Amino acid sequence: MKSKVPETLPIKDIVKLSGGPPKNAVPFTGYPRAHPSEKNKLLLVYDPLGVNPSLMEFKTADVLFVEDIPQAVTEDGAGIPLVRIWVRRGARGVLLEPFEVQDPIQFVNKTRDRKGRILIE
Repeated sequence: MKSKVPETLPIKDIVKLSGGPPKNAVPFTGYPRAHPSEKNKLLLVYDPLGVNPSLMEFKTADVLFVEDIPQAVTEDGAGIPLVRIWVRRGARGVLLEPFEVQDPIQFVNKTRDRKGRILIE
């Protein structure tokens, strides 16, 4: 069975509001991806060129504002489209955390360490 890789999510497919960012929302910057199985959700690769990028999941209904920001460029010269999404304060998101398969499991980034890395912009 062939697995599906989430495609890039065009910014036009994310909810936008006119005016500026809402005051009742929190910004996250990253690379948006379509959710592979749930149309009402999106994936955001947070800090895609950082040492430990994170994968976040949000309901699209909780995204109140989206803005384009300049693309990031890899060492190979490939552009990575970045957006800043403003998620409704109090909404629930999912943070997918990498781990190494060992006995016991070794977490690559402990969630408590990640708290300081995910800064509100």
